[in-house]
Amino acid sequence: MSPEDFTALALTAKLAALSTVLLLILGTPVAWWLARSRSRLRSLVGAIVTLPLVMPPAVLGFYLLVLMGPQGAIGHFTQALGLGLLPFTFAGLVVGSVIYSMPFVIQPLQQAFTAIGNQSLEAAATLRASPWDAFVSVALPLARPGFVTAAVLGFAHTVGEFGVVLMIGGNIPGKTQVLSMAIYNHVEALEYANAHWLAGGMLVFSFVVLLLLYSRGWNRQP
Repeated sequence: MSPEDFTALALTAKLAALSTVLLLILGTPVAWWLARSRSRLRSLVGAIVTLPLVMPPAVLGFYLLVLMGPQGAIGHFTQALGLGLLPFTFAGLVVGSVIYSMPFVIQPLQQAFTAIGNQSLEAAATLRASPWDAFVSVALPLARPGFVTAAVLGFAHTVGEFGVVLMIGGNIPGKTQVLSMAIYNHVEALEYANAHWLAGGMLVFSFVVLLLLYSRGWNRQP
């Protein structure tokens, strides 16, 4: 592996870790609302959350690029705040990664919250626990397996990004060049040995993640 490959590996790990943390913070209240709400908007919000799961990554990346560009709504907002434009920056990659991996984090959390049921929360209410206390003291501990699954899936899915990061971040070494882009560069340059090292590592990583999740029964109710 070349120094550029190690840089891409470190950048990928940083991107995946930061995106996963942000997704857990932002996705927890959304998942809780989807699991508990009876609002008519629930189906609409659920569809929006799941949309990145079925939308081609290149399409998602293209529209994010337009929105974050100089003429886009997000671009106008970030420029007004003095932050500049997000495309072709690490911050832009984080935004794209959070949106792209959103269903892989919110869906396990929603399933975990749904599986809790009402009995435990009602028992907490009879002990005069506020909704916040019941959420922190009862719901979060019971949903811990869902958080583990969500974190692992969110991290692993972000590591394997290609289409979205290509559209938003380009392929700037040391700045936006992640592991998938490094593999693409090696293949394009006919450097198959280097591509095998990186691709094989990602294959093993993906298999180990799935093996651990299935061995822990990630698809069972908590």
